[in-house]
Amino acid sequence: MTTHASTELPLDGVKVIDFGQYIAGPAVAMVLADFGATVIRVEIPGGPLWESPANATLNRNKKIVTLDLKTDEGMDQVRQLIAEADILVESFRPGTMARMGLDFAEMRKTRPELITLSIPGFASNDELRREWRAYESVIAASSGVFTDMGLNRVLMGINPSFSPLPLASAYGTMLAASSVVLALQSRERTGYGDQIEVPLASAVMEGLSYNSIKIDDYPDRYKTQRELEIERRRIEGLPMNVSYDELQELLDPFYRSYKCKDGRMFYVVCPSHKDHAKRCLKKLGIYDELVEEGLTEEEDTYLPMSEWKNDVSLGVYPLPKEWADKIAERMKEVFLTRTSKEWERIFGRGKFPGAPQRWLQEWIHDDHAETAGLMIEVEDPEFGTMTQPGPMVWLEESGEEMLEPRAREWVDFDTALASLRDRPTVVPDPVPEDEKTGWLDGVRILDLCNVIAGPHSVAYLARFGAEVIKLDPAKPFYDCWNTVIFSMTHGSGKRSVLADMKSPEGREVFEKLVKSVDVIVWNATDAQVQSVGLDRDNLAKLNPDAIFCKMDCFGGVRRGPRSNYLGYDDLVQATTGIMLRFGGSMEMPEEHAHVGTIDVMCGFGGSLGVATALYQKLKTGRVGRPRTSLAALSGLAQIPYCYDYERRGLFDEPAGREFNGYDALTRFYYTSSDRFILLSAYEHDVPKLASVEGLEGFEDVAPEDRDAFLANAFYQARASDWAERLQAADVGGTICENIESLRYYNSRPADGTPGIDRGSYSFSVHEDHPSGHTVTQLDPFAIRPVRGKVYALAPTEKFGASTRAVMQELGYPNEKIDQMLQSGFISESWSKEFLPS
Repeated sequence: MTTHASTELPLDGVKVIDFGQYIAGPAVAMVLADFGATVIRVEIPGGPLWESPANATLNRNKKIVTLDLKTDEGMDQVRQLIAEADILVESFRPGTMARMGLDFAEMRKTRPELITLSIPGFASNDELRREWRAYESVIAASSGVFTDMGLNRVLMGINPSFSPLPLASAYGTMLAASSVVLALQSRERTGYGDQIEVPLASAVMEGLSYNSIKIDDYPDRYKTQRELEIERRRIEGLPMNVSYDELQELLDPFYRSYKCKDGRMFYVVCPSHKDHAKRCLKKLGIYDELVEEGLTEEEDTYLPMSEWKNDVSLGVYPLPKEWADKIAERMKEVFLTRTSKEWERIFGRGKFPGAPQRWLQEWIHDDHAETAGLMIEVEDPEFGTMTQPGPMVWLEESGEEMLEPRAREWVDFDTALASLRDRPTVVPDPVPEDEKTGWLDGVRILDLCNVIAGPHSVAYLARFGAEVIKLDPAKPFYDCWNTVIFSMTHGSGKRSVLADMKSPEGREVFEKLVKSVDVIVWNATDAQVQSVGLDRDNLAKLNPDAIFCKMDCFGGVRRGPRSNYLGYDDLVQATTGIMLRFGGSMEMPEEHAHVGTIDVMCGFGGSLGVATALYQKLKTGRVGRPRTSLAALSGLAQIPYCYDYERRGLFDEPAGREFNGYDALTRFYYTSSDRFILLSAYEHDVPKLASVEGLEGFEDVAPEDRDAFLANAFYQARASDWAERLQAADVGGTICENIESLRYYNSRPADGTPGIDRGSYSFSVHEDHPSGHTVTQLDPFAIRPVRGKVYALAPTEKFGASTRAVMQELGYPNEKIDQMLQSGFISESWSKEFLPS
C-alpha cells in the first residue's frame, strides 16, 4: 500500500482517471491534479496522439499507465481503475467510449456517485457535426473564430485569419474543470454525481459571447471609428484594403500602442473609466493644454448625447475622431521621451493601465512572472528543468504548495491501482430527489465586479441556481459603453443594487449584504481589497463563513513587482506576447480582437475557484479564498508554446497576419463559391485525401508542391462540396463560418430553456428585453449535465432596478429607503434610458 503525503490542497482525496487526448481533456485533469487530486492518466500504446513538449505541462502531477484497451487484459485493468475513481475524463467523439465498452451512463446506474466528463469537439446532439474529425482548427473555423477575428482584420481585408491559439480547448478546459468541481461539491450535499458533456464548439462560442450578441437599433454613440469606416466602405462598395498604418489612425488614443524611446511599443488601455484617462494625460503632461483647447468632461455621460453640453467628454469611449486624432498626436510625441520600462512603472504606480509589448519568450522569463509564481520550474524526466505556466487558479491558503508540482511519472498498473486504493472514497448517503436541482441551488453570491472577467464569472454560476446580487456605486465610475453594453451579456440572471460604499449609509448596506451571502466575488488588486475591508481579518468579522474570490490582472500565488498594477485583458495580451504573435513583429502588434479573449477565460477560472472553495468547505469545514488572474490564464491560452527548457530551439511558432495555417495540410483554401474551406489534416491522412473526389493522385505530389496542387484543386468546386467530401473521407475540413450566420440559423424566440438540447450552437431572441431593444444572445448551454439542472437566465435588468426590493429584504423600511435615495446614498438608476442614446 502506498501512503500519501500530507497536504492542504482542496481536492486531496479526489481520484481521477484521465483518458483525454490533445489539450482540453488532459488540461482538465491537470487542473484537478494541481488542486491535489490523485490523477491516473491512461495512455494508449505509442504515446499521446499529439506530440508536443506541452504534454509535460499537461501531465504534471499525474501517474501515467499505458494500457491497450483493444485487449481483454487492458479492459480488465482499466475497469479496476475506474472502480476506484470519483471522476472520469475523456475527450473523444461522441459515443467512442461506449463503443470501446466503457459506457458512462451504464457505469452510473450502478455507481450514481460517479462523475463523468466528456469533452467532444461537437455536441452529441448535433446531428450534422458530431462525427466530424474535430481538430482545434476545425472547431474554430466552424464557430466563426477565424472569420470574425476583429475589426482590424476586416478593414485590412485579411478574412478569414488564422490563429494558432487553441481557444476552444482553453475555454473548454475552464468550463469543464469548473463543471466537474461544481458537480463534486453538489455530491457532498446530495450524494449524487453526474454525467457531464462540454462540447468544445459550444465552449468557444461561450468564450465569444461578447462578439455574438446582437442589439437591434444599436445607438450610434457606441460605434467606433473602425466600425463607421467598415459601414462606409460597404455602403460605397469600396474594398477593405486599409494598411496597418492607416488603421492605427482609426484607433482611440486610449486604446492603442505607442512607440517609446527604446523602440518598443507600449499599449495603453485607458478608455471608459472617468479617472484613468485623466490620470494618463496628467502624467504625460498634456492634460492642461488639451483642456485649454476645449477638451471637456460631461458631468453626466449617461444622458442622451443630444442633452450633452459639449460634443466630447474625456473618459468616454469612443472619442470623436477630431479629438481622438488630436490627443493621439500629442501622446505619440510624449511616449518617445521615455523607455517602455519607464512608462510601465509610471502607469502602474499612477494607477492607470498600460504595458509594454513583449514576446512570449520574454514573458516566460519575466521577473514578475517568476516572482509571482505565474511561471514555475518543474524537473521533467524528458526535458530536464522546464519552465511551465504556474497554477491557473488557487486558494490563498494552499497556493504555495501548488508552485512545486511533481513531474509526470510513468508507472505500472499495480502502482496506479494502489495509489487509488490508498484513498477510499467517502460519499454522503443519497438524498431522495423528486426533480432535477441546480448544483448551486440555495447558494447566494454578492457580485462586486466590473468590466468582463469578474461579472462574467458570477453570471456563469447563476445558471446552476445561485442567487446573485450585483452591487455597483450609486454613481458610475465607467461609461455606459463599458457598463451597459457589456452587462447585456454578463448581467443575465442578476439583481442590481446601487449604493455609495464611501458613505456611512452605503457602507452599512454593503456590510449587510456581505453578512447575507455565501460567496463574494470581486476583480480588484490586493490594495483595493484591503481598502474596503474584504481582507481575511476584516471579512472574518463581518461573515466568517463567506468565501471571497478575487480576480485581478497580474496576480499570482506570491506577490510580484506588478501585483497591484491595474490592467485589462488587452494588457495581458501585450505583456504575454499574444499581440506580437498576432501582429507578427514589434512594429506591428495587434490585439487578438475577440472581445474578452482572456477576460472570459479568467471568469471561468474564478468560477472554478469558487466551486473548489465550496467543495473544500463542505468536505473539511475550511473557508478558502479562491484567486486567479488574467495573467495566470494567459498560459492556458498559449499552452502549445508556453514553456522553455535548456535544449529548446528558437521560439519561431506561427505569427503574423500573413500566416494562414501550419502547412499545406492545415490551412485555408479558396473555392469556386467565393468562400474559404479550412483543411486540417496530418501526414497519415494523405491516403485518405487521395481518395477524395478531385484530389486523386495527391499521394504522389512532393511535399513542396502540395500547396499549389491543393490550391488549384479546391478552386474547382464549391466550399460546401469540399466540406462534404472531406468529412465523408473522415478528414478534418470545414467551411469557414461567420458568427452572424451561426446566430441567424441557430436562433429561436426566448422560451425559458437554456439551449442544451439544441446541438453545438444555440441563441435566444429576446424581443421583450428590458432595454427596449430586441436582443439576440448566446444561450447558457455549454455545460450539459444529466442530473443537475441548468437554468435559462432572465435578461439583464437595468442597473439599480432591484435596489428597493433588496433593501427591503435587508430590513430597511420604505421611509428610510426614500430618504437614502434622496440623499444619493443609494440609487435606483444611472440613467433614464436603459441604453443611453
